[in-house]
Amino acid sequence: MTDIESTPEAAVKASETADAVRTLLERLADRLGGKASVTTVFGEPIVGDGVTVIPVARAVYGFGGGAGRETGPAKTGQGGGGGGGARTKPLGFIEIKEGTATYKPIRDPWTDIVVPVTLVLAGTLAPRLARAIGRRR
Repeated sequence: MTDIESTPEAAVKASETADAVRTLLERLADRLGGKASVTTVFGEPIVGDGVTVIPVARAVYGFGGGAGRETGPAKTGQGGGGGGGARTKPLGFIEIKEGTATYKPIRDPWTDIVVPVTLVLAGTLAPRLARAIGRRR
């Protein structure tokens, strides 16, 4: 009995599968790479009243691929695939006014609320906690 994986036909199919995977990944990279342009990260400049604003963001993308092949004497198929995704997050903007460019980050509102409240609570509760520990000794 001949091992199907060692026949010349199997080698040709393996080569075709590898070529199909390579072609699929190249097409995905070309399409997604074309979307990751400067305007995706910086956006289109907005001009008004002598001020130019250029939005700034972080763009991240990734992808995967897949392939299939026939195996065994019954020529059953095996295969798998993958997918991809993209994410952008606004970081801030560049303001150009009177010949001066200034980067202004967009802050997370939770940082502006949670950090000060936590510091106030820690400042209020720390002395009370220290006194309570001192009394127990």
